[in-house]
Amino acid sequence: MARISPLMLAPPLLFAALAGMFVWGMGRDNPRELPSALIGQQAPALVVTALADLPPLSSDVLTDGTVKLVNFWASWCAPCRIEHPIITQLTAEGIPVYGVNYKDDPAAALKFLSELGNPYTAIGADLTGRDTAVNWGVYGVPETFVIDGQGQVLYRFAGALTPNVVEARIRRHFAAN
Repeated sequence: MARISPLMLAPPLLFAALAGMFVWGMGRDNPRELPSALIGQQAPALVVTALADLPPLSSDVLTDGTVKLVNFWASWCAPCRIEHPIITQLTAEGIPVYGVNYKDDPAAALKFLSELGNPYTAIGADLTGRDTAVNWGVYGVPETFVIDGQGQVLYRFAGALTPNVVEARIRRHFAAN
């Protein structure tokens, strides 16, 4: 009887492990949605610089007693351009939206807002992406956080907001508060 080499078992075992990981990944609700360690925690400080003469963003707004959105965006970000009308609509409905301009040239950011309109209650710039974005766990833009009136992170959405996302995941935080 021939003896089976341990090396001959490696490919089928590797295949089985990869297949198991694939099946596990397919079973997740939304594989694009990464969990945030900040949910239920106090939002980190907003260490940002002013963007021209636009209303400046400070950490004080996080604990102003109202539920709000903090939206990380950039002029070079195509999905940010796509979600911009939704951000504008939310602002028109009275939902406070604060913007953090991420790793962007200030002139390009101002041009973006000039072309599409400025829906933000206040704006700050994180020019390097290290001053605020790292502490908030941002790994790309756009990303939007729902913050309660005491500064606690209620929800995080990575990606462009869509009408479906707003209805299914964002509005409930405003209705409950």
